[in-house]
Amino acid sequence: MNRILNLLLLLLSTHGILLAQTAGNSLSLQEAIETGLRNNIGVRQSSVRAEAARVNYSQAKANLLPEVNASVNHGLNQGRSIDPFTNAYVNQEVKYATYAAGASLVLFSGLVQQNTIRQTNYAHSAAELELQQARDNLSLSIMLAYLQVLSNEDQVAVATRQVAVTEQQLERLQVLHEKGAINPPEIAELTGQLKLEELALANNRNMLQSAKLALAQLMNVPYNGAVELERLPLEELVLEDEVGNPQETYTMAIDQLALVKAANLRTQSAAAGIRASRGLFYPTLLLNGNLNSNYSSAATINGERIYYDAQLRNNLFTNVGLTLRIPILNGLNTHYRLKLAKLDLQDADLAEETTRTQLRLDIEQAHLNMSNARERYQILQEQVAAFQEAFRAAEIRFNSGVGTPVDYLIAKNNLDRSGISLITAKYDYLLRMKILEFYRGR
Repeated sequence: MNRILNLLLLLLSTHGILLAQTAGNSLSLQEAIETGLRNNIGVRQSSVRAEAARVNYSQAKANLLPEVNASVNHGLNQGRSIDPFTNAYVNQEVKYATYAAGASLVLFSGLVQQNTIRQTNYAHSAAELELQQARDNLSLSIMLAYLQVLSNEDQVAVATRQVAVTEQQLERLQVLHEKGAINPPEIAELTGQLKLEELALANNRNMLQSAKLALAQLMNVPYNGAVELERLPLEELVLEDEVGNPQETYTMAIDQLALVKAANLRTQSAAAGIRASRGLFYPTLLLNGNLNSNYSSAATINGERIYYDAQLRNNLFTNVGLTLRIPILNGLNTHYRLKLAKLDLQDADLAEETTRTQLRLDIEQAHLNMSNARERYQILQEQVAAFQEAFRAAEIRFNSGVGTPVDYLIAKNNLDRSGISLITAKYDYLLRMKILEFYRGR
C-alpha cells in the first residue's frame, strides 16, 4: 500500500535521526517519524508480539518432525537384586549401565498439527499487519502533530506582523501628537489595540510550545522548545474538486488497510483452531523405533567376566512398531477445548465486524470534516481578499488624515482575525485531506 507517509517523506531530505537539542538545529518530518517509530513503546510492544507469533508458527511447523530421545543410566545395586544381564536374582554388588535411543513420528492425528500450522500462520500474519498498522497510526499522528506545529508557527508569524504594523502606526501618531496634529485619545486607543495584539502574540507562542511538546511526546524524546521544524511546501495547497464519496473510500480502505486485513486473518486463525480442536477426537497413529543395550558387572560366561564393550555389542537390540492411541475419556478436555475454540471464532467474528463498522464510521466522519474544512477554507480565502482591500483603503485614509482611528482599527481587526482564521482553516483542510488519503491508501 502506498501510504501517505511515503508520499510526504519524498518531500524532505534526510539529515539526522535525533531531535535537535540546541537552538538552531532543525527537525524534518522524516526524522520525526523515524525517531517516533524507534522510540514509541506501543510500536515496540507490537514488534515483540509479532516476533512471538513468528516463534509460535515456527514451533507448529517443527512439531511435524520426529521426536528423538536418548538416555544413559549407570547404577550400583547391593544385596538381592535382578541381574540386568540374565534377569536372574543375585545377592551381590552389581554395577550396571543401560543405553537407549528412541524415535517417534506421528503418522496421523486428525490433522491437528496441520491445522495448528495454519492457525499459527494466520496469527503470525495478523501480528505482522497489526505491527504495520501501529507504525502507520503513529506515523500519521506524528505527521498531524508536525503540521500543527507549522500551523502555530504561521499564526505566531502573523501575530508578530500585526504587532509590528500597530507599533509603526503608534509611532506615527506619537510624532503627529508632538506636532499637535491629533488628540491624545487616538493614541490611547491604538495603545490599547497594541496590548491586545501583544497578548494574542503571547498566547500564540504558548500554543506553539504546546504543539512542540505534543510532537516530542509522540516521538518519546525530551521536550525541546528551541527545535525548528523544516517547512513543507504548503504553497501548492489547492482545493480538490473531487474527493470521492465515503463508500468509495471505505471500499479502498477495506482492501488496503492493515488493520482490516489483520482482523480477517484473526478470524481465519480462529476457524483453523476449531479444525485443530476437532482433530483431537480422532485416533493418533504413531511410528516408534528404539535402540537399546546394557551392561552388568555380574555378567559372566563359564566363569569368565565379559568386557564392557563386548556386552554392549552382544546386548544390542532394536524395536520398530506402530502405536494407535484412541481417545476415550480425558475429563472432557477435548470437548471443552472445542467449545472454547468456537467461542474464540465468535469473538474474532465480532472483532472483525467491529473493525469494519468503526472504519466506516470514521471514514464518514472524515469525509464530513473534510467537506466542512474545504468550504470554510474557500470562504475564508474570499473573506481575506475582501478585508485586505478594505484595510488598504482604510490605511490610506488614516495615513492621509481623512479616516478615524476607529475605522482603521475595525478594518485592521477584521483583516487580522480573518488572516488567523485562514491559516487555521488551511492546515485543518490539509489535515483532513491527508487523513482521507491515508484511508484511500495514497
